[in-house]
Amino acid sequence: MGNLKVVIHDEVEGRFRVAAMKRYGYGKGALSRAAEEALLRWSSDMENIEHPLAEVEDPVAAIEGMLKHVSKSSVELQHEAARIRAEKALKYATHRRKRLS
Repeated sequence: MGNLKVVIHDEVEGRFRVAAMKRYGYGKGALSRAAEEALLRWSSDMENIEHPLAEVEDPVAAIEGMLKHVSKSSVELQHEAARIRAEKALKYATHRRKRLS
């Protein structure tokens, strides 16, 4: 038997524990059985997905020209991306501060 140690959000852990107990009961091994089932399902789903990027020989050629319709320069796009990231970080920090208060 193998062991995995994973770190997940508290909310996800709580939901998983509740679902595992509903399905397998409150006995020993319920979480392990539920985790094994979840990992098998996820692995099966991932095996069935085609990964087109694995077949790309030249990634630069694959994306070349994709942004030709954008009228902004690369510097303007970098500044806009920085502004968006800063806004999201501020929003996250404000939301987190309210939650902790």
